Amino acid sequence: MKQPALQDDAFLEDVYSVSRDHSSLHIWWLGQSGFLVGWQGRHLLFDPYLSDSLTKKYAETEKPHVRMTERVVAPERLGFIDVVTSSHNHTDHLDGETLKPLLRVNPNLKVVVPRANLEFAAERLQVSKERLTPISVDGPVTANEIELHAVPAAHEKLEQDDSGHYRCIGLLAKIGPWTLYHSGDTMLYEGMEERLQSFDIDIAFLPINGRDPARGVAGNLSGEEAVSLARDINASLVIPCHFDMFEFNTVPPQAFVEAAKRLDQPYALVKNGERLSLAAKREPLS
Repeated sequence: MKQPALQDDAFLEDVYSVSRDHSSLHIWWLGQSGFLVGWQGRHLLFDPYLSDSLTKKYAETEKPHVRMTERVVAPERLGFIDVVTSSHNHTDHLDGETLKPLLRVNPNLKVVVPRANLEFAAERLQVSKERLTPISVDGPVTANEIELHAVPAAHEKLEQDDSGHYRCIGLLAKIGPWTLYHSGDTMLYEGMEERLQSFDIDIAFLPINGRDPARGVAGNLSGEEAVSLARDINASLVIPCHFDMFEFNTVPPQAFVEAAKRLDQPYALVKNGERLSLAAKREPLS
């Protein structure tokens, strides 16, 4: 099994070491689609999966979720999170074994979920609906000084509830001068690029594991599609995710890297537990 670049104590030491650096944006990949973002003392956590709940759930089934990479850190050790998101109801994006400990150690935590999934999320997390912050494409929400906008995501198709709210979403987070796009799980759909072009996106976090019906799970962008989308929405930087977690649902990132080089799209390939720091907008440092 692969080891994260930084793990447990070493990972937390790295987070704390830059906590007073108010001139830089800091990003850590936590595996699958999970990213920790730090800016001037605020911490945003996109779609974390920090447990083995799926490995246990699907053991001895036709779809074993065998881990490829060890967990970066236990969720109960992240007692400094301001906002956490869930883009949709799949467990690797809405994990009770991750989010319940986060709620316990962060009393003021804002948990942002699609409005269409509000009741489901409340039941899974065993909290009242009022404890969660719903979001839809109808308008932005501000959670602990971070402005969030929802856009539809197609996993593998656009799905809406009876009120027209999307069950799978991507999120645009405005944190300080930065605009970050976390697509959640998605494939391309008509009008996607035009919708995203209206935002000045600095960093796009996009899945690259693609679609293979033999896996028996909903698909995502391929590496080439992720790069093309990043280019078409004028993202200053694209970071791939949704690989190196489960043996049955992953791809190597080479095709993504080759496409980025071919299309001259700036990218960063980050390891689990590794930090990427940006000292000024559009200027990667490490």
